[in-house]
Amino acid sequence: MLDNHDATPLPRWLDDLANSGLAPLAGLAGALREDRHAVAQGITTPYNSGVNEGRITDVKLQKRLMAGRAGIPLLRHRVVLIAHLRRHYADRPTVPPR
Repeated sequence: MLDNHDATPLPRWLDDLANSGLAPLAGLAGALREDRHAVAQGITTPYNSGVNEGRITDVKLQKRLMAGRAGIPLLRHRVVLIAHLRRHYADRPTVPPR
């Protein structure tokens, strides 16, 4: 579904999850079914929020690391530095070309 950006098999896949006999998978199917329109939109659209989620993860990490030990100016500086480093190293390939 994700590779083809096709949400047509989604209802059947959710039924399979719900009927799997495993409570966590059935719960996941129920949660996805409640918001199936958003899930289908997420599958079919080429856009994603990966960059934003990465930035939020960086901010939360810094908050946990520096809790009670740093003021806002230092936290801001560290978050900006991490964003700069991510941007700098994002241009480099992670896997060497063949």
